Amino acid sequence: MLSWSWPSRAEDRIESWLVQRHQERVLAGDTTPDGSCPDEHFLRDLVRKAKRIELLDPRVDHAANCSTCMSRILVFRQENRSRRRKLALGTAAAVCLVIAAAVIGVARYGVHRQLPSADLAVVSETVNLWDAGTIRGTQPGSLQSVSLPAALVRLTIFLPRFSPPGQYAVAVTQDQDGNGVVAQQTGHATINGDHESVSVELDLRAAKAGAYFLATTHGQDQASYYYPLQIK
Repeated sequence: MLSWSWPSRAEDRIESWLVQRHQERVLAGDTTPDGSCPDEHFLRDLVRKAKRIELLDPRVDHAANCSTCMSRILVFRQENRSRRRKLALGTAAAVCLVIAAAVIGVARYGVHRQLPSADLAVVSETVNLWDAGTIRGTQPGSLQSVSLPAALVRLTIFLPRFSPPGQYAVAVTQDQDGNGVVAQQTGHATINGDHESVSVELDLRAAKAGAYFLATTHGQDQASYYYPLQIK
């Protein structure tokens, strides 16, 4: 009964050892080949294990027992390995370049989406809240209504009197509880004459005309103040 199975590692080692011993004997001239040496084309096909070569071809037996042919076969084999190694390295380098280009392209696309384009018109607006009343959370108060266009706005806000210095988050929201943020940016308050002011860029191009709230939040105390806002 025939049993088909893959050769074990021990069998592989024995086979490799036998092949190496045979090559040593051939290269040492301890074998006597029959016939004349085949041409280089045949030997290269033999190294490449070309399917058109028949194992019963007498040139195969000659090459397997001829020191000259064996030497040439080993050289051709080394050339093939070197060629495959260079091809693999070239392919790996090309793949790395493609991946790097893709990563850079995605990163640039992300930055392009996040940053305003230089070709876009930026509208400069100033909102003076120096004497404005505010709503903090849901507490009532006397409010000053402000207006901004549905555009890319470079907004300078003169903060209410006694506003502390530091980092501020400026947002446009749909209600005075901070829900439905339309746009938001942070900026650092600076002294502008006798007033504290903060400048940010808000992208309101997607906002529909209507009533909103302009919110300012100080970075340290997280107190949010809301002002009625009309987007035109």
